[in-house]
Parts: sequence; C-alpha cells; structure tokens
Amino acid sequence: MSENKISQTSSDSDKTAEIPKTKLALEEKYDSLNKEEVEGYERLKKKETSKLPIPTGWRMLILPFKMSEKTRGGLYLGQETLERQQIGSTCGLVLAQGPDCYRDKERYPEGPWCKKGDWVIFARYAGSRIQIDGGEVRLLNDDEVLATIENPEDILHKY
Repeated sequence: MSENKISQTSSDSDKTAEIPKTKLALEEKYDSLNKEEVEGYERLKKKETSKLPIPTGWRMLILPFKMSEKTRGGLYLGQETLERQQIGSTCGLVLAQGPDCYRDKERYPEGPWCKKGDWVIFARYAGSRIQIDGGEVRLLNDDEVLATIENPEDILHKY
C-alpha cells in the first residue's frame, strides 16, 4: 500500500515537473523570437541611420508610428492602408534633435519637452515630410510637440 502512495506521489510530481517545462519552452521560444526582432532592428538601424537627414537649428527628426500589420482579431492589413495610416499619424518617435532644440530659456523655462527616444504627439499637418526608403520621416520645430506618451499603441490611430 505504501508503494502505491509512492508511485502516485512520483507520478504527481512528474506531472508538476512537466508543466514548468512546457511553460519554459514557450517562454524560450518567445524570447528567441523577440531577440531575433531586436537584432534585426539593430542591424537595420545601423544601416539606415546614415541615410537619415540630420536636423539643424531647433528642428527634430520624427519617425511616425506605424501600426502592426496584423489586427488583434487576426486580420492582415494591406500595405496601402499601413502607408496611409503612417502618413496620417499624429504620433512619432524622436530620432534626433538639432543643436538648438529647447535651448531658449525664455520659451522653455522648465527645460525640454522631450528627448531622443521619446514618443510624441504632434499636429496632423505639422512639420515637413521627407520620403525615405520604407516610409517617411518628419522634421518638426521644437514647439510643434503637443505631448509625450509612453506607448503609441494606447492612442487610437485614424487616417
């Protein structure tokens, strides 16, 4: 009878041991996919950064937010829809700032409104649009930034 208890206990422990393995396998797969995405982004960033214009004066270079190709419901959006959405976007990532951005102490007594790497919101027709391979970037004046946000996916993007 004690042998049965031992075998049941060992089979129960085997079941509990399997659950973390499955969980770890999924987590490892997710981590590897995420790592590949990051590595691909870093390679692209190094290659493409040299092609981007360097803002002068009080201007900043903004990369408009591009939504995911796949919706939450699993539908894939067409390339034309994605391009129209990016052009009409009012949210973007600050890629670079000119040397005079937010230097005017009279206009910005509390300091800069944003910095490189921040997500910002701007007016729909603000700045100059510059077409690059794979989309567009915008050159905005430092006073055209309306707000900063943590995650651009929190904003409803309509075009």
